[in-house]
Amino acid sequence: MQLLLPIAALGAPLGGLLLAQATPVASPVAAPAGMSGGQVAAYIITALVGAGMGFGLVQLINHLRRRDADKEARDILDRANLEAVARRKEAEIEAKEVALKEKSRVEDEANKLRNELHDRDRQLDKREDALQQRDDQLGKQEKMVESNQRRLAEKTEDVNRRQKELDDLLDVERQTLHRLSGLSPEDARNQLLERLDKELAHEQGALIVKQQKAIEKACDVRAKELLITCIQRFAAAHTAEATTNTVDIPNDDMKGRIIGREGRNIRSFEKATGVDVIIDDTPGVVIVSAFDPVRREVARIALAKLITDGRIHPSRIEEVVAETEKEIDGKLQEYGEEAMQEVDVPGLHPKVITLLGRLRYRTSYSQNVLRHSIEVAFISGLIAEELGMDGDLARRAGLLHDIGKAADHDTEGGHPKIGADLLKRYGENEVVVHAALGHHDDIRPDMPYTVICAAADACSASRPGARRETLDRYIKRMQELESIATGFEGVHQAFAIQAGREVRVIANTKHTSDESAAKICRDIATAFEQQLTYPGEIRVTMIRESRFTETAK
Repeated sequence: MQLLLPIAALGAPLGGLLLAQATPVASPVAAPAGMSGGQVAAYIITALVGAGMGFGLVQLINHLRRRDADKEARDILDRANLEAVARRKEAEIEAKEVALKEKSRVEDEANKLRNELHDRDRQLDKREDALQQRDDQLGKQEKMVESNQRRLAEKTEDVNRRQKELDDLLDVERQTLHRLSGLSPEDARNQLLERLDKELAHEQGALIVKQQKAIEKACDVRAKELLITCIQRFAAAHTAEATTNTVDIPNDDMKGRIIGREGRNIRSFEKATGVDVIIDDTPGVVIVSAFDPVRREVARIALAKLITDGRIHPSRIEEVVAETEKEIDGKLQEYGEEAMQEVDVPGLHPKVITLLGRLRYRTSYSQNVLRHSIEVAFISGLIAEELGMDGDLARRAGLLHDIGKAADHDTEGGHPKIGADLLKRYGENEVVVHAALGHHDDIRPDMPYTVICAAADACSASRPGARRETLDRYIKRMQELESIATGFEGVHQAFAIQAGREVRVIANTKHTSDESAAKICRDIATAFEQQLTYPGEIRVTMIRESRFTETAK
């Protein structure tokens, strides 16, 4: 169509061009004036032919334009129809998809409602069965109650009848007795009183002697009470132990060596000993803190050895701690033997002697338990000898009454039961076992030595300045923290540090993974929240590491 537009523009002059070719070359202005008749006719014909051709060309162009416009309109209509059909198909597809989704949702909701109705039907059936069972049970119980009431009414009627018969018989017997004796009730009562007075007159001497013996016994009891009061005043020197020890260092550069690169030395030391090492600005000292005195003593001696040796690294730390623990075990045996010799109680089992030595590093209400046990042993022996009983047996019971406190860190239960089980296991006398079990009135004190031991224990504990409750509560809290943590499967060791604000848990690598260790850590924290009451917060640190050791030969 665009190529036909120039052709239409050339249609008008085309006739003139043809006429110019048919006439001789001349001036266009002067030619018509000199033309002949034939030339004029040719010129006019040529002009007409040119005009006709121009008009035909214009008509052709218009026809072509209309044809192109019609074709373009038909193309537009075809495209519009195709687009309408496509859009209709898309709309139908979308409508079908929406219908399918809606149908699926309705079916899901219907299934859900059907399942809920089914569950409710089952629950209603169960409740109906339960109600039916209850009705049956109530019916049986009502029948039993009716039967019991019937039997009770029969028994009550029988008892009333027998009571009436008994009353009638008593009346008959009373009347018969009055008739046979010929005495009125007042006369019979007077004769009975006279006879009793005569019999009591013969018992006056016996009553006087009995009263004298009772007075003598009361005086003896009072004298013994005065003696026990004096024994309660028995005093011994006790030092209230703290929960920290200090270790001297030659210079402050040693603090950096104790800490180690990125803190690996101090972490290894705390992990091996279970204590908290405090390194602050205090010159010349390092503080070792732990609630367990045995653990604290091991840490103090081991740290002193490491400082003296100068070789401070994780493997050397573990080696020195192991050696120190062996040395402390030997000292515990020595302390137990010294206490046994001091109280003069021979023949103790070696395990019992070791447990006695552990009591040296145990305090109760800030009172040293070993010294307390020795004191109870002496007081028990004195009381038993004053009462004419076996003083040696009483001293033995007094010395071993708190032996359970040496093992209550590792065993569940109170120290009386733990001590009784240990003493029974190691072949101690039944009297000593009973004294350890009952010195806190946990059981009925059937044996006199148990009462003596309990009295001596109270005397030692209640004297002024013997105990202080705050430290014992603190230690009990530390023990509870460690006990709860070690109660979880997969925990190898647990140490309460930072005055109970942190619990460091060592995981068993064979029974735990990183994921399970994280879960155990969270479970321990949850157990603390549910079972304990404490100020502030407690941080639980779970440590899990793998070690591989090979020996080159």
